This record gives sequence, C-alpha cells and structure tokens, in this order.
Amino acid sequence: MVYYILAFIVFLVDQGTKFLIATRMELREEIPVIGNFFVITSHRNSGAAFGILQDQRWFFIVVTIIVVVALIWYLQKVKDTPHKLLPVALSLVLGGAIGNFLDRALTGEVVDFVQLNFGSYTFPIFNIADSAICIGVALIVVETLLEGRREKAAAKIEGNEQHHE
Repeated sequence: MVYYILAFIVFLVDQGTKFLIATRMELREEIPVIGNFFVITSHRNSGAAFGILQDQRWFFIVVTIIVVVALIWYLQKVKDTPHKLLPVALSLVLGGAIGNFLDRALTGEVVDFVQLNFGSYTFPIFNIADSAICIGVALIVVETLLEGRREKAAAKIEGNEQHHE
C-alpha cells in the first residue's frame, strides 16, 4: 500500500503545482527563481516529452492506459521483494504517468512550468510528473545494474561453495 500512497503523493503534488500555474499565471508568463537559470514559465504541451508527437491525444491516452496497467501489475509482482528501490521507482513512474494522463484526458495538453537555462541553451520545459517519471526510470536502471551485481556475487559465492565441496 505504501507504494500506491507514494504514487498518489506524486500525483497530488503534480496536479497541485499545475493547478497553481494554470490559474495564477498567464500563458508564457515567466517568474525568475534563480536568475535566468531556473525560471517558472507557464507553458502547455500537447505532445510527449520534449514536445515530440504534438497533437496525438488519443495515442497518448491509449498508450498511458496500457503503461499504467502494466506498472500496477508489475508493482504488485515486486512489492514484497527485499530490495525496495524497484517498487519505489515504479511508484514514481506510476504517479507521474497518471498526472500527465489526467491532463491529456481532460484538456488534450499538459501544463509544464519548470524551465532551466544553461547559458544560451534552454532545456525543454517540464513539470513534476515528468520529473517523477525520469527519476523513476533512472532508479529502474540503477536497480537493474545492482541486481546484475547481486546475481554475479551470488553466482561467485555459489561457485566457491561448490569448489570447496
């Protein structure tokens, strides 16, 4: 249950911040937070991450439903494992996916507002859901690498035990 609570918290924070941006700022309005490096910018995105696949609302809705069902199924499968990184990662992805899904289903676009500038380069504007998804995916990669190491260590121990018999 704790993993679903985590996903729900991600969803609530995402939706709350998007609501504040959508209701308190004009579209394209900017509020500098840390000079020109971190700027809150009211932006809408009808595509996927980084603005790709613009105006493909039904495609995203169908794909997200499939992904959410798969995430819940897999989370149920791994929630009782001794290593908690994977279920936490899946929870972050789940909460973020549902947050962006709700936006697309209701309005056909996602509210983005975090803008980071690195000199003359502006990173694509994103939101809390996008952040949770990216962090979750990164943690899945880390867990996969750690699991590979655990399997190698276990095989080495097993090999040593068989060698000593």
